[in-house]
Amino acid sequence: MSSTVSTNRSKASLKKTPSGISGFDEITGGGLPLGRPALVCGGAGCGKTLFASEFLVRGAQEYNEPGVFIAFEETAEELASNVASLGFDLNALIRQKKLCIDHVHIERSEIQDTGDYDLEGLFIRLNHAIDSIGAKRVVLDTLEALFSGLPNEMILRSELRRLFRWLKEKGVTAVITAERGNGTLTRYGLEEYVADCVIFLDHRVQDQISTRRLRILKYRGSLHGTNEYPFLIGERGISILPVTSLGLSHVASRERISSGVPRLDTMLGGRGFYRGSSVLVSGTAGSGKTTLAAHFVAAACVRGERALYFAFEESASQIQRNMLSIGLDLGPFVRNGLLHFQTSRPTYHGLEMHLVALHDAVQRFHPQVIIIDPITNLTEVGTPLEVKSMLTRLIDFFKSERLTAMFSSLTAGGANLDQTELGVSSLMDTWIVVRNIETGGERNRALYVLKARGLAHSNQVREFVLSNQGVQLIDVYSGDGDVLVGSARVARKSREREERLKLQQEQERRRRALLRRRKAIAAQIAALRAELESEEDELKMEDRVDRQRQTRHVQNQNLMCLQRSADVSKPNGQSHENQSQPQFRKKAAGPLPF
Repeated sequence: MSSTVSTNRSKASLKKTPSGISGFDEITGGGLPLGRPALVCGGAGCGKTLFASEFLVRGAQEYNEPGVFIAFEETAEELASNVASLGFDLNALIRQKKLCIDHVHIERSEIQDTGDYDLEGLFIRLNHAIDSIGAKRVVLDTLEALFSGLPNEMILRSELRRLFRWLKEKGVTAVITAERGNGTLTRYGLEEYVADCVIFLDHRVQDQISTRRLRILKYRGSLHGTNEYPFLIGERGISILPVTSLGLSHVASRERISSGVPRLDTMLGGRGFYRGSSVLVSGTAGSGKTTLAAHFVAAACVRGERALYFAFEESASQIQRNMLSIGLDLGPFVRNGLLHFQTSRPTYHGLEMHLVALHDAVQRFHPQVIIIDPITNLTEVGTPLEVKSMLTRLIDFFKSERLTAMFSSLTAGGANLDQTELGVSSLMDTWIVVRNIETGGERNRALYVLKARGLAHSNQVREFVLSNQGVQLIDVYSGDGDVLVGSARVARKSREREERLKLQQEQERRRRALLRRRKAIAAQIAALRAELESEEDELKMEDRVDRQRQTRHVQNQNLMCLQRSADVSKPNGQSHENQSQPQFRKKAAGPLPF
């Protein structure tokens, strides 16, 4: 692999060689200046030798660049033993001809006896070591031991320039360590002026918490990050996680994953969170934040995904035991390797140690889901501003790894629930608030979605109930401007049921009364109809009697006419003389319309 990279930050492209140190190449835009010396300075215990050692080891292992380590204080055996705790096997690299370690012992008393001292012997030994393995990288540790025999400042300055010039002409990328002086970066105050790159390491203790910081003070020919960056010496070497190394270049996923609570998924548009998003669950103590986190990791494990759970308050065993009370068994997921707990008190490490521990755990376990429970406990080892800065870097790292992260945050009693203790809500994609509601001598839980970027989410409040079947979200009573939960909701709904029952009974009574009235009216109509029919029959009877009377009258008249030899009337009762007249006869009345 080629170790030379170019930075696009300046018009004159400066060639660089990657250091291989996590985060360092990001803040320097590619690494250390190729073929030039770089000065690493700082106080005792800040990590200068480890920085230089890792620079050589990473170069040999990852970039196929052999290196030479010239030690003025430690022997090769001592150096190999010291860095073995970081997983660096110097002896193996020496056997592979990828590393050469030369211990140069300088005794000040011997120099005082002879009176002569220059760097010719060092150049010869260094040149031989470089040529023997074709080294591309060189470390000199430390300058103070090398120049301890030069009391004359003019000679010291001249020899420093000579050393740096020789390294440049040799074309090797060099790291030179130097101790911090009294009020100056280095003991002599000259080294930083002749070096092309100056890196300052600081180890400080504040409020009984130790932290290490790195700062690029000088970098000729290249833009670079100028802030102080916390770093950690961990099991895998030095780790630096600056904000600028991650930025906002991550790709947003459109995939959705379940929260583990079906009704919460419904409140989030029906399908849960976006993969790779950051979710904040905030609320007062005992409101159910850890329970929601447990449901989230359980749902991930059911999907066959790996989940990483960082807990700052409870042990893994305690969390698993507590979740059994709601019917959620996390034990099988732990045993089959899908769920891993990493627990510690916040005060066990500083913020940087927690940050790098999270980073290393992610790189080692490769989860798809991660829980940080709770983030507010980190204020015990840092100010809110420092914690927010740490969480910013952490969230950017999670997004770059496409991890879906859930953070729980404790809200102090009486505080505004729409604000967080650390002011990190702006960093989160989804914000869920769990609150306690005290009414009628009871304390009940409620949940609502305060924010969900890119999701059409519900604006309603749900009652948050923990049962033997886990979390249940129940519709709260929200009539008459009140929000009732628990027994108050049950009592109000009971009264509403009674009122509905009374209304139904009143409606049934009115229906029965209406039916009775309908039947009475129908009976009256039937009676009137019967009366009318009786009158009609009577009228018909009278009409028949009248016709019979007229028929008998005509018959009597005809009989009389026969007896008198007169004209006989027609059957209709009319005589001959009035046959031409219109015939009128009373017509029987038909049935009257009802």
